[in-house]
Amino acid sequence: MSDDARKRLFGPEDVEPLDEAARLLDPEGALEDEVLGAGLRPRRFDEYVGQERVVENLRIAIDAAQRRDEPLEHVLFYGPPGLGKTTLAALIAREMGASIRPTSGPTLDKPKDLVGVLTSLEHGDVLFIDEMHRLGRVVEEFLYPAMEDFQIDFIVDRGAYARTLKLPLKRFTLVGATTRAGMLSAPLRDRFGIVHHLDYYEVADLERIVARSAAILEIPIDSEGCAAIAARSRGTPRIANRLLRRVRDYAQVRGDGRINADLALEALAREGVDERGLDRLDRAFLRALVEQYHGGPAGIAAIAATLTEDAETLEDVVEPFLLKSGYIVRTAAGRKATELGRAAIGAAGASGSKQQRLL
Repeated sequence: MSDDARKRLFGPEDVEPLDEAARLLDPEGALEDEVLGAGLRPRRFDEYVGQERVVENLRIAIDAAQRRDEPLEHVLFYGPPGLGKTTLAALIAREMGASIRPTSGPTLDKPKDLVGVLTSLEHGDVLFIDEMHRLGRVVEEFLYPAMEDFQIDFIVDRGAYARTLKLPLKRFTLVGATTRAGMLSAPLRDRFGIVHHLDYYEVADLERIVARSAAILEIPIDSEGCAAIAARSRGTPRIANRLLRRVRDYAQVRGDGRINADLALEALAREGVDERGLDRLDRAFLRALVEQYHGGPAGIAAIAATLTEDAETLEDVVEPFLLKSGYIVRTAAGRKATELGRAAIGAAGASGSKQQRLL
């Protein structure tokens, strides 16, 4: 894509930082979140902020399972990334007094990979599988008897001599997480006894999360600073913690280490995050939809090709927030920009000069 085209889509201030490693919402940044964010995760349900209905229902189910002295039923969490699915899985294991064995769909490439994991589980252990929608069909079918009957079925020989051997397993709890529940097969979904959807957080809850994380990281911050970061966190705790770390860096280098509203806004503007929480790729998505495709409808593959971006990244990371916030709508013919989305592009362009001055 030419520089002029990139400037039209991403804005003049955003052409240079197009490197995805610098994006706040880059999926590759999840590694940073896992390493630096692990210490910020709640250790008990009492410390967990937000998702009150989900947490309350989980606590009831856990209490009931403990009274019956049996493992918790299998649990499925689905929703956009960064909302706490992994954290909830760890809390379930902690509350049940069990060990957790984390893995992910892409790593379970062959049935023997899954067999090795299942046979190593002790009674009551929690097996956490992230990105369950990326499990292969053959591996998924191995899960069915393991989830229902706590056994693995092996087929030995072929034809008239074929027979099935059953390998018993210790009772365990499978906690699955996915950002695409629709890609899970119906037989797999039906084997989960507890299913919860995690939705975006309210700003008030994000303020509490930012304040808690700042206290753990020993970052001096006032309530206005917490509010400024929370309002631009796209309803996502992971992003809130990431923005907090970036603002902390700016406060230590360009300030006295303390975070207030003015300093937070200046730091976030430098990171390319506007007052709506939209980052560079969000604005590029909207600008492509409005300017290149005249507001739509346009298919996600076409938008991804225009942005030279992966379509799955747009669907998993960018679209959910734009849909939730009313900037775009999804129709049978493709994505369409709303009036709010068109206005956001105008607002982004107007604020671009201010960000350029800060840079």
